[in-house]
Amino acid sequence: MADIKGSMPSEEKRFPAFVRHDVAAMEPSRIVQLWELGFGMDDVIPLWVGESDQATPAFISDAAYAALQAGKTFYTHKRGIPELRQGIADYTAGLYGIPMSADRVSVTASGMHGITLICQALFEPGDNLIVVAPSWPNVVKAAQVQHAEVRFATLDPKPEGGFTLDLERLFSLVTDRTRALFVNSPGNPTGWMIEADQQREILDFCRSRGIWLLADEVYARFVYDRSVAPSFLQLAEPDDPVIHINSFSKAWAMTGWRLGWLITPPAFGKIVDQLIEFSTSGSQAFLQHGALAALTPQGETFARSMVDRCRQGGEMVFQRLAAMERVTLSRPTASFYAFFRIDGVEDSLSFAKRILSETGVGLAPGSAFGPGGEGHMRLCYASSHNLLSKALDRLELILR
Repeated sequence: MADIKGSMPSEEKRFPAFVRHDVAAMEPSRIVQLWELGFGMDDVIPLWVGESDQATPAFISDAAYAALQAGKTFYTHKRGIPELRQGIADYTAGLYGIPMSADRVSVTASGMHGITLICQALFEPGDNLIVVAPSWPNVVKAAQVQHAEVRFATLDPKPEGGFTLDLERLFSLVTDRTRALFVNSPGNPTGWMIEADQQREILDFCRSRGIWLLADEVYARFVYDRSVAPSFLQLAEPDDPVIHINSFSKAWAMTGWRLGWLITPPAFGKIVDQLIEFSTSGSQAFLQHGALAALTPQGETFARSMVDRCRQGGEMVFQRLAAMERVTLSRPTASFYAFFRIDGVEDSLSFAKRILSETGVGLAPGSAFGPGGEGHMRLCYASSHNLLSKALDRLELILR
């Protein structure tokens, strides 16, 4: 293995020594740093990553097992089995009330894999990506691995709570080397959600400038003042420069399955097909049959129960956190995260480590999410109420 400078340890000098210096020197995710510190600790309450403590429901696992038993273990269509692509198209059409064809759908080996493929397709050295921040850090790193510059349009806190996006500032960041805007709504970690009027302005801007609009809508179901978050798909024509990014991970408790999907202009699907060939060569067929079960009426019932679970968990978390003297927070209308500021904290990574050491509660440091994140912590409230209550009891000891 390469050391941090990209050279090889002395006992392995006979192997090729070169590793890209920017890759070798890349800082590990600060979320994962906390996660790894917690490995092996007794009685840790893991609220640092975006997943529930609920296992994948049996009807989904049973469908995958049945496919495995039926011999669905061979190479298959790179962009996904036809049944699943059609299922995703039908699900999307029903969710948003829009027409959707399966030729626009590509199944990927996780939502993150989809983002990686997009970055491979779009960015050459010197190009730039504009990201609405604070934001999930992985998209930033995926672009930087392709030698793209990342520019941040930082959300502004609103006096009444929550966040707002200044479109003038966002558009001012665009140069002749801008290839894409990345908008995650509902947002991780903030819970910020863009409304249709701003979506329309951004889409019109991207059309006029020939810029891709990357719409990460993984948390679309986790919205608490309506049935689903506004989607750029509701405004875009099939050939518009819009790429919708989604995943089975959140709504169906399938984080470990690593299955996601992209919805793109039809012609872009051919590019995705080629890039899948040279990365994973396609996702496992039997897992895709499990994902297909998630899109049935039974899966819809489960997804709604997940949203209700998070709604109730969020109510408890926000009430308890708001009563802690050092905490400042507002209740977002979407996602399943509390993103809160702690008085006196200037180094959130160090403080998250302290919380883990002293209380056994794992939180994600706000600095992991880029500009606008420092001084905050992110708590995922998709877990059971008993686990959340136990975590909050412990946090009171350090945040009161």
